[in-house]
Amino acid sequence: MDAGKAIIETVEKLRQRRTAPLILELDLTEGLTEGPPADPLAAVLSMRKPRLADVLSGLKRARQDPRVKALVVKIGGQPLGLAMVQELRQAVIHFRASGKLTVAFSESFGEFGGGTVPYYLATAFERLYLQPSGDVGLTGVALEQRFVKGALEKLGVGFEAGQRHEYKTAPNTFTQDHMTDPHRESMARIVESVTETLVAGIADGRRLDPGKVRELVDRGPFTASEAQEAGLVDGLAYRDEVYDELKRTAGDDAHLLYVSRYARGAAVRKLPHPMADSVALVHATGMIRTGRSGRSPLGGGGAMGSDTISAALRAARRDDHVKAVVFRVDSPGGSYVASDTVWREVTLTRKVKPVIVSMGDLAASGGYFISMAADVIVAQPGTLTGSIGVYGGKPVFAELLEKVGVNSEMVAEGANAGMFSTSRGFSPEQWERINAWLDRIYDDFVGKVAQSRDLSRERAHELARGRVWTGADARSSGLVDELGGLEDALAMARKRAGLAEDAPVRTYPRLNPLERLRGPESSEDRSAALARIRMDAWGPLARLSAELGLPAVGPLILPGWYTIR
Repeated sequence: MDAGKAIIETVEKLRQRRTAPLILELDLTEGLTEGPPADPLAAVLSMRKPRLADVLSGLKRARQDPRVKALVVKIGGQPLGLAMVQELRQAVIHFRASGKLTVAFSESFGEFGGGTVPYYLATAFERLYLQPSGDVGLTGVALEQRFVKGALEKLGVGFEAGQRHEYKTAPNTFTQDHMTDPHRESMARIVESVTETLVAGIADGRRLDPGKVRELVDRGPFTASEAQEAGLVDGLAYRDEVYDELKRTAGDDAHLLYVSRYARGAAVRKLPHPMADSVALVHATGMIRTGRSGRSPLGGGGAMGSDTISAALRAARRDDHVKAVVFRVDSPGGSYVASDTVWREVTLTRKVKPVIVSMGDLAASGGYFISMAADVIVAQPGTLTGSIGVYGGKPVFAELLEKVGVNSEMVAEGANAGMFSTSRGFSPEQWERINAWLDRIYDDFVGKVAQSRDLSRERAHELARGRVWTGADARSSGLVDELGGLEDALAMARKRAGLAEDAPVRTYPRLNPLERLRGPESSEDRSAALARIRMDAWGPLARLSAELGLPAVGPLILPGWYTIR
């Protein structure tokens, strides 16, 4: 009898959970992942992180779900890139417009540090609470670069590099001891453009005059009580107090559920027919290199391999049930050759079905190269893109080696066999080869931009020269077509393909467990798109980077210090 009663009570509890009001919850403490895990190590490292696509689709569905009464988001911890924040902010604003309550809670927007971007996200919510001991680090936007030329000279290390053109500033860290005028001009405009976006968003969210917001930025950071007095937050409360108020609003029987769990549960309940027409979603995340995607088990971010991304695009292109492709790009660039390989696959795919690019935080240099052939490019105002240029060079350790008593000798056949040795500089003849290489890559890049974006070569060169643009400025100049996020790109793809608004989205490559285990039969096999853990470093520049103590990069790369968080 007792066992039967327990079973009945359990069934009743499950029934109540299925019908009870829902408060959706999102914890950003550990950040978000951009796409599905690219390799086994990434799957482990991202196990507890929600996926951006799940959050966006969950919030979109919840707008029409009468069970969902509210959304509460904890903001803080792992910083998010500006474009990803704008994706979330847009989704929250749409959710809020459906009449449901939105609440943001933070222990601190920067603890004795900057917190402008996370605070900008929080201003999209109807109610904003801060822990009484917290701060609002509303301090503005800053980009800083350090120059190590002087330190290298003291060590006896020179750095020989060429670049195309004056705004391609990646090598300036090693070749300059200060910002050049073009360098400062480019960075100043990025900071100005981003500030304009942040101020407008904060002013709208907190119902403040933009001029007042700029005054507050100059006064920040703020203690909790100062922030409340200035109208930057609605109340000071601990987590338990925020959640108690939420439950009183939504009902005592309201059930908490993470947004990503809600999205996955909805996807399982509404599994599309395997033969249904769909949109393919291909993620291209990280630095670009030849070969397969993956990461080193020793740490560092993952990288996209041209073989992996190309195989995914081929699979989507050849699937008759895929009617359009959304290519999600979040990359600072990397290898020119690998970028060109992916560009070719995007071009071939566009010939048979629409290709829409959705840019994340970064789609610059090689990241722009692989994007430019799409039918439509969609970016956030805070996306950093462009950087259409190239650089190349090497450090020269001759003086340092002499100082420490190391003698280097070389035996070679071929006038330029040892030109990439770091124990000696380039000869005039070798510089001719370097400059020819830089000119060829730059001319190819600019020519493809002009062709893809329907610009004259002169206009493409004017926008290029290695300059980095925000998505807002890129939209004004024609390098980007629309401002928006992943959901906007998916909606555009469905419309262009003539699909229903709720047509399914499938991530490519789509592989069953057997395909993952057996390995590819050929480079045309879908499982050729599988990533792997790479024990090796990336490409021929790995040795150079190791000697400099830097991560391996390619000639089309945006420096990491451009990231705005």
